[in-house]
Amino acid sequence: MQFHSSKEKKLYYNFPIILFSLIPFFLITGPFLSDLSISIISLLFISYCLKNKNFSYFKNRYFYFFLIFWFYLIFNSLINNFNFDSLKISFFYFRYGIFVIAIATLLSFNDEFKKYFFYCIFFCFLVLIIDGYYQYFVGENIFGFKSGSYFRVSSFFGDEQILGGYLSRLWPIFFGLSIFIFKKKNNLLYLFILIFVLSEALIFLTGDRTAFFYINLSAIFVILFSKKLLKLRLFTLLFSLLLIVIINFIDPTAKERVFDQTFDQMNLSLFNKDSKKNEKIYIFSKSHHEIYISSYKMFLENKILGVGVKNYRNLCKNPKYYVDEKEICFTHPHNTYIQILAEIGIIGFVFLITVVFYFCKYTLLHAILKVKSKNYFNDFEICILSGILIFLWPLVPTGNFFNNWLNIIMILNLPFLIWSRKSNRSQK
Repeated sequence: MQFHSSKEKKLYYNFPIILFSLIPFFLITGPFLSDLSISIISLLFISYCLKNKNFSYFKNRYFYFFLIFWFYLIFNSLINNFNFDSLKISFFYFRYGIFVIAIATLLSFNDEFKKYFFYCIFFCFLVLIIDGYYQYFVGENIFGFKSGSYFRVSSFFGDEQILGGYLSRLWPIFFGLSIFIFKKKNNLLYLFILIFVLSEALIFLTGDRTAFFYINLSAIFVILFSKKLLKLRLFTLLFSLLLIVIINFIDPTAKERVFDQTFDQMNLSLFNKDSKKNEKIYIFSKSHHEIYISSYKMFLENKILGVGVKNYRNLCKNPKYYVDEKEICFTHPHNTYIQILAEIGIIGFVFLITVVFYFCKYTLLHAILKVKSKNYFNDFEICILSGILIFLWPLVPTGNFFNNWLNIIMILNLPFLIWSRKSNRSQK
C-alpha cells in the first residue's frame, strides 16, 4: 500500500486499524458497532483501491471462492421464495469478503498493529473474567446486571447468554497472539496462563455446553498439531479442568447444566436413572431433534436450492414440515450443516464441504510432515486453525449461519491466517 499524504494514511490505514482493534470490545456491545466497523473498513478499502486503480489485492483464490459463493447467495435469493430480507442479507454479505482482504493487506503493510488488536482482546478477556466471577459469587455483575438464568453466568451480555460463545470463539486468536507477540517475555506469560485457565473455567460456569465443547476441541487440536505449544496448552487445559472439578465440589450447579441436563435431554438412560427406557434417544434434545427433522423435510422438498436464505423461519409453519403433526418453528435450524442444506440446498452445501475438504487436506499434510519433524503450518497458524475448526465442526448445536455477530467473530480468524501464510512464503 502507498499513501501520498498523511491525511490519506490516516483515512485508509490508521482509522481502519482503530476500528479493527476495537472489534473485540464492539462484539460485547452487540452486533451493531462491530458490523458497522467491518462495513466502514470494507468501504474505505474499496475506496482506496478505486482511487489508486489497484485491485491486485483481490487476485487470490480465497476471494475468488468467496465471490462465487456471494453470487450464488444473490441468485438464490432472487429466484427462491423471494423476500427483501433474504436479498438484503445476501447482497450485503460481500462486506465480509472485502473485510478479510482489507485486514490481510493492512497486516502485510505493517503487522505491528496486530498488537493493538491483542491489547483490546486482552483487556476484554480480563474485564469479562473479573466481572464473570464476580457475578458467579455475588449473583449480579459489577453494574448490577443479573443473568437470565440462576445457574448461568452472562456478565455484560445479560439475558443473551453468549459469554461462553464469545470467550470460546475468540480464545484461539487470543492464545495464538499472546504466544506469538510475547513469546520471549516470560513474566507476562505467567499472567497469560492465569487468564487462560480462568477463562476456560468461566466458559464452563456460563453453562454454554457448545462453548465448553469448542474450547476443549480447539485445545485438543493445538495439542495434537502444534510444535512447541503442546506442554503449555496441555498444562492450561488440565489446570482449568482441575479448577472446574474443585468448583463442582463446592457448587455442582454448572455440572448439572453442562452434563446432567444434557444427558437428560438426550434421554440417555445410561447416565440418567430417571429417564424412560422406552423413549427414543434424541439428538442433543427433543426440541433440537424435532427442528432437525423439520429442516430435513424442507431439504427433501427443495434439494438443489433449498428454501432460501434465512427462510426457515418463514416456512416452518407450513403443515408439510410439521413433526408428529406439530408445528416446529424457530428462527433457524440450530445446526450450520442442516441450515445450509435446508436454506441454500446442495449447491450451497458444496461450498461448505469444499472448505472442510481443504481444511482436512492441509491438516493431514501437516500431520504427515510433523511425523517427519517438519511442519506445513507454524504454531500461530495452528492456533488460528483451531479457531476455524470450531466453526466447521458439524456435531454441535449452533447459531444462525447468517447471524451478523457470529459471522464477524468467525471471520476474524481469516485475515490472520492469510497474512501469516503469505509472510511465511515471502520469508522462504
